[in-house]
Amino acid sequence: MEQLRLKQAQTLIKEAGKSIKTSEGLKEPKEGKIDSKTYGEIINLLLETEEFIYTSRPDHNLSLEEAQIFCGNLLEIRDKIDTLLIDFGVMETENLEEEVGKLSSDFIFLTPKANFKKSLTRWGVNPQRIVVAGVPLQIEDMRILNPKLPEKALEPIKVKIEHVKSDLERKIQSFNPKKVLVVIEKDKAGIILAERAEKLFNSSKIEKESIKDMEIQDFLMILKKC
Repeated sequence: MEQLRLKQAQTLIKEAGKSIKTSEGLKEPKEGKIDSKTYGEIINLLLETEEFIYTSRPDHNLSLEEAQIFCGNLLEIRDKIDTLLIDFGVMETENLEEEVGKLSSDFIFLTPKANFKKSLTRWGVNPQRIVVAGVPLQIEDMRILNPKLPEKALEPIKVKIEHVKSDLERKIQSFNPKKVLVVIEKDKAGIILAERAEKLFNSSKIEKESIKDMEIQDFLMILKKC
C-alpha cells in the first residue's frame, strides 16, 4: 500500500505543472450543492497528511519518499478542492471535451466493449473514429480465451472478426490517422486484443484497471503524450 501511495504521489507531482482542469480567475460563488463524497475524501486526505506532523517530530524533516507522499496528498487535496469550487462557480472548467475532440482526430480507437465506446464518446471522441471489436482479431485468440468452445460456434465468430477488421481498415483508409489506439482494461481479453492489434496495425494501447473510473483529465493527458 505504501509503494502504491508513493507511485500515485510521484505521478501527481510530475503532472502538477500541467494542470488542465480549470481556467484562470476566481468568481463570486453561486448557490449549489456540496459534494459530500468529495468533501469527505478531502478530510480523509488531510488526516492522512496530518500524520506526518506527528511522525516527523521534533524537527518535522521528511525523507524524499515521505516528502513525495506528503506533497502528493496536498496536490490531491488541491485538486478535490478545485472540484468543489467549480461546483459553486468560483472556478470555471475548460472545455475539455473540445480539446479531446481536437486531439483525438489524429487517431482511430479500437476497444473491446460498447460501454468503453460510450466513455470515449462522452469525453469528446468522434464516434465515427471508434471501432468496437467484441471479439479478438484472430480466431486463434478466441481459442485461447475459450479453449472449450466447439468448432461449430467459431464459424459466426470468424465472420464477426472479418467485419471488425474490415471496419477498422476502412476507417484507417478514410481518416488516415497518425495511430490506432487500443483502449482496454487489464484483463486477458483486452491484453490479447491489444497485442494482436499491435502486430496487425502497429497500434499502441491505453491500458487502465478500470475505464469506468477513468477521468477525462487522465484521458486528455494520455492523448497529449501519444
